[in-house]
Amino acid sequence: MILAKIKGILRSKGYELYTKPYELNIVGIRSASTIPNRFDDEMHVFYKVAPLKWHYHVYKVTTDPGTFWLRNPMQPQGTAILAQGQYKGAYKIGLHQGKYKALVEAKPLTVIRDYDRDAKLDFRNGTKSKGMYGINIHRASLNGITKQVDKYSAGCQVFANINEFNEFMGLAEKHRSLHGNSFTYTLIDFRAVKRQTLKRWAIGSVSVALGLTALWGILRRKNKKKKQK
Repeated sequence: MILAKIKGILRSKGYELYTKPYELNIVGIRSASTIPNRFDDEMHVFYKVAPLKWHYHVYKVTTDPGTFWLRNPMQPQGTAILAQGQYKGAYKIGLHQGKYKALVEAKPLTVIRDYDRDAKLDFRNGTKSKGMYGINIHRASLNGITKQVDKYSAGCQVFANINEFNEFMGLAEKHRSLHGNSFTYTLIDFRAVKRQTLKRWAIGSVSVALGLTALWGILRRKNKKKKQK
């Protein structure tokens, strides 16, 4: 997905697009795939370095919890899945679980609680809630590239590649030095787009079916009148 398209999506949704030098736009892209436990999402990070020049990075991440936490939620209401939207100033550089630097939650976020306790990502039947849940942006393993999410995410946004995460944190430090320790995170959920498309298709199909039923009724009544004549 090219940068122009990402910027177009932000503008179409009325989201903030940051244009000061080295002021980070951090955009998570949740893929349309519903297969859990994979790093199949993307983190798009871009910023201006000159009036007409942008730098653009794409990183492999997960925006979903791993299957371990889906089966074993920390809360009785279910495992948290970050809801799509733009969360202005919701993150800052801090310590993830008190261990290493990452972007940590600084303001309340909206999550969907998947309470089925199975290994499937449930977006339709979950309940939304808003609060401070420790939904951080951090790495998986300290070494190399992690293949499966497993315990690395209970709702956090997690980098698969340690080198990509380190590069991202370097960009975050540059942002902090110029613009302060406040970061906006935007999550665009293509699964939601897919669900909305299917819903529109279903509604359209029902409308067609109702229209055909009504037409069939009219034809039957006309045929009945002809027979009576």
